[in-house]
Amino acid sequence: MQETNRQKKIAGVIQKDLVDILQGEARETLRGVLITITKVYVTSDLTEAKIYVSVFPSEHLDTLVDAMTKNAATIRYELARRTKNQLRRAPVLIFFKDDSLDYIDKIDSVLKGNVDNPIKD
Repeated sequence: MQETNRQKKIAGVIQKDLVDILQGEARETLRGVLITITKVYVTSDLTEAKIYVSVFPSEHLDTLVDAMTKNAATIRYELARRTKNQLRRAPVLIFFKDDSLDYIDKIDSVLKGNVDNPIKD
């Protein structure tokens, strides 16, 4: 189903504010880790937001997404506080790993010939 303009606008607001929230926390606790929100999908009734997170270096991806999932209520509260003039209710946040950069690196190494036989993989 096609996303409406309202869904895209709300997703953009959520993405911008979540980046501020998460990078602010990472600045305090994790040095040298870059957290990126690659995409936000909002359901048509605006009650759920699927958030795709990419982390560099990628070895921290699993632990950070698990920590975000455990602290989703706190992150949602902070998001609601920041978006109180734009949204009536903050959507439920569901975090997913976005490993597309690792996938692109793997394809790039196969095309360069760094991998022996890509068909076996």
